[in-house]
Amino acid sequence: MPAVETPEDTICAIATPAGEGGIGIVRISGPHAVDIAGHVVRLRSKRSLLSVTSHQLHLADIVLRPVSSIDSRSRSKTGPLTEEIVDEGLVVYMKAPRSFTAEDVVEIHCHGSGIVLQRVCEACLAAGARLAQAGEFTKRAFLKGRLDLSQAEAVLDTIRAKSELSLRLAQRQLRGELAQEVHRLRTGLVGLLAHLEAGIDFAEENIAFVGRDEMRASLQETLAQVRRMLASAESGRVLRDGVRAVITGEPNVGKSSLLNSLLREARAIVTDIPGTTRDTIEESVVWDGLRVTLIDTAGLRDTTDLVELAGIRRSKEAQDQADVILHVLDGSQLVENMELRNFCFPSLGQERLVIVNKSDLIDAASVQSLSDVLRARTGSKVLPISVHRGEGLEAVKSAVRAQFVKPSFEANDGVVVTHIRHRVALEQAETSLQESLISIERGLAPEFVAVDLRGAADALGEIVGAITSDEVLDRIFSEFCIGK
Repeated sequence: MPAVETPEDTICAIATPAGEGGIGIVRISGPHAVDIAGHVVRLRSKRSLLSVTSHQLHLADIVLRPVSSIDSRSRSKTGPLTEEIVDEGLVVYMKAPRSFTAEDVVEIHCHGSGIVLQRVCEACLAAGARLAQAGEFTKRAFLKGRLDLSQAEAVLDTIRAKSELSLRLAQRQLRGELAQEVHRLRTGLVGLLAHLEAGIDFAEENIAFVGRDEMRASLQETLAQVRRMLASAESGRVLRDGVRAVITGEPNVGKSSLLNSLLREARAIVTDIPGTTRDTIEESVVWDGLRVTLIDTAGLRDTTDLVELAGIRRSKEAQDQADVILHVLDGSQLVENMELRNFCFPSLGQERLVIVNKSDLIDAASVQSLSDVLRARTGSKVLPISVHRGEGLEAVKSAVRAQFVKPSFEANDGVVVTHIRHRVALEQAETSLQESLISIERGLAPEFVAVDLRGAADALGEIVGAITSDEVLDRIFSEFCIGK
């Protein structure tokens, strides 16, 4: 291994997950990928890798040659050195720049034995490669211009996708949906900045390169688009990571029963004894493409039981971290004194659905009347259900999904922001654009406007990696697995 790792090194790694599998892949990328692979594979066709057609699979024996044969010491004291055939497989050579990294890439596809893959990887290292760092293949694709930074992050999002919606969103980012919009906005700002700075440089010539009204209108439109993108950030995060839905309410209203019914399994213990749930219980499920993590919590009530108090404290902490709260009420207990009941609800700032359980124990008119009172008093959507009969559960699922999956996403209309890094950069761009507009309104010198314009352009550039630091790159790509 070289003493100093550089982007010019040829790297290798096992590109498939650890464990047994039908197929395993060792990936090699860099200027010496073909030479290194030539020490590990022997094509059944007897041809060399350099002579084969790029992007075609070729049957090969995977051979392990002694290290001394690789560094030209062809004989030992006891006689000729031999090679060992450890597997047969397929080899594909992808000639630069038509590869994932835009470098020469060779992939060796063998059986997914951990031992075989490890020995193949070690043979590549012995032949002159070095082990790839986490995310280094994707990082090279970024550095070579094959992907921008937002697309590189979408690669990781694709790998980690746990629902249909998160996968679709990752693929939209990978195809460059966000990047194209950011590049468009940034190009417009850079164009305005060029005109503005030209006007500064040639001020004595009395040439107006761009009028204030034209610049104001252009910046206002850019600011509006930045704000539209920012407005999608919260729903984008939820679509990527999934929804945290906390089930809360007083004891014995049916919280654990609701959890079990939504999961379709007996995950939580259900009894008639108040305070049965003492801790939070989390399980994930996918509803029509959206990943939802359901959290059952301890019942909210006054108690002196130390264990139950700890559970209630955790319930409140879970509510603070929730994307949506399912507040469960016992309809049979409320119907007689609905006007006098002193409700205990989470803060109004959170998304909340009010679930009226045990609706099978009261008549339809009372259910409707109770729902109307609760809707007026809480300002929340009210859903009558009966866990016992399995009624209203689909309405709960649909209501949760509707909170976060907007029709615009289903129609693929508009850019959706999914990363905190992107949101922070957009907020910086928004601030700089606001400052530039204030400078224009106050009639300040063009130099003041130019500073803020450059700040906005730089902030947008951080999203796609046009402007970024090594620290940011290291942090992003360190989240990847080795081999990707």
